[in-house]
Amino acid sequence: MTSSETHTTPSPSGEGYRHELYPYEGSEEFLQGTLGFIREARDGGEAVVVAVPEEKAALLRAEMPEDDKVRYVETSAVAHHPGRLIEAWQEWIKAHTAEGRPVRGIGESPWGEVRSPAEAEELRYHEWLLNKAFSVGPAWWLLCPYDIAGEGAALERMSRCHPTIRTDGRSETSETYDPQAPFDFSPLSLPYSPYEEFAYSRGDLPALREKIASCAEQLGLEGARLRELHLAATEIAANSIRHGGGQGVLRMWSQEQRLVCEFRDAGFIDDPLVGRSRPTRTQVGGRGLWLAHQLCDLVEIRSTPDEGTTIRLHTGVTY
Repeated sequence: MTSSETHTTPSPSGEGYRHELYPYEGSEEFLQGTLGFIREARDGGEAVVVAVPEEKAALLRAEMPEDDKVRYVETSAVAHHPGRLIEAWQEWIKAHTAEGRPVRGIGESPWGEVRSPAEAEELRYHEWLLNKAFSVGPAWWLLCPYDIAGEGAALERMSRCHPTIRTDGRSETSETYDPQAPFDFSPLSLPYSPYEEFAYSRGDLPALREKIASCAEQLGLEGARLRELHLAATEIAANSIRHGGGQGVLRMWSQEQRLVCEFRDAGFIDDPLVGRSRPTRTQVGGRGLWLAHQLCDLVEIRSTPDEGTTIRLHTGVTY
């Protein structure tokens, strides 16, 4: 890493999103870095939005209570749902930028509570997508604390998602961040065996829903959760028929107390942000994926022009 700017506040108008990783070890270093960041903001007349796990929020509140400049937001509804986080940040930041003041944010995902490798990958992908989601718009500065205890390899991958890294109160350019490089996805895990498979095309949506219901009932998935999965699956399958060559293949299996529904087709999703923000009334496309992110516990998307699109919907099963 090479030294760049120190304690620099982005311009309050126009482009200027700043995305910074803060590696730390333990509660003391967490507080040292985040409190310093908040104090810098307050001294500069900036508002701060704090979105961290509750135990971290409690540590910060004890030192820095909420007031008109520091706001702690509830993250439990979105923390484990990476596909909902960009929309949440858009809403949190909008509340302060409307007041005309510069804004900073502190955002930490619940890495210590990650439920699966798939969730960890999607949380890291969310960090990368933030750079695209806020590349144009009101200027603000997001600090991402990341506990590095025993996570050296993971830190290297996280640094690829952040243009700058904060060390001892100083901001340094991340040598591994490349705004032009595609996200380095880990390969999708293989389907668990045994799995059900169903090829579908136009006119097969009722049969597809019956297949999902049959598999779900064997796992005890019913009621509202099954209806939500049906709606999400119908939207994804309809997209396959409409945009993926008129057909697709559904696979279903049980994995880590979740029912996984995988949809494969020949289409290509060229916008990585599709489905990450609430669709407008006049928007064409994007509603199906947005609904899937709202209704399912986790959504994985892999799409290339050569290999087509794979979408996995994860729905938790309570035994």
